[in-house]
Amino acid sequence: MGAYAYSVCKPRTGRYAALARNPRPRQEEAPCHCTALRKASRRVSQIYDQALAPSGLKTTQRAILAQLRRSGTLSVGALAEALVKEASGFTNTLKPLERDGFIQLKPDPADRRGRTVCLTAAGMRKLKETDALWAVAQARFEAAIGRAESAALRATLVALAGDGFSDAV
Repeated sequence: MGAYAYSVCKPRTGRYAALARNPRPRQEEAPCHCTALRKASRRVSQIYDQALAPSGLKTTQRAILAQLRRSGTLSVGALAEALVKEASGFTNTLKPLERDGFIQLKPDPADRRGRTVCLTAAGMRKLKETDALWAVAQARFEAAIGRAESAALRATLVALAGDGFSDAV
């Protein structure tokens, strides 16, 4: 739901006050879930990218480093799958992180045609540097939407990103 809808539907106090202060009426939106999700994703990414700007990383790059911190070394394909990315162009996404020394690509011992990706010490330091910046973006998002609403939205988005959803449709 856009800022305009929140400002119309909810009182202008409390958790929705931040959205109500700057409503931007838009033309009638098409009833397309995909378009709405993509627009929302771009808007939220802008908030996180702005917060991460001092680190020099984009949200997508931080997500890669964070996934490697959680999972350890992964094949390029497994990393792409974990982030719900297309494997075909994913190596190009990794190149700046490799160039800057934040990740290391090595031949995959299990599959000589493939490569593995691991987080380097420099990558771990960069990720730790971004943790506080990420927390600022997270807090801004929760302040605008509300903590409970943010948690409910995240649960829905996690379900949508999971394999179970794609199997169900």
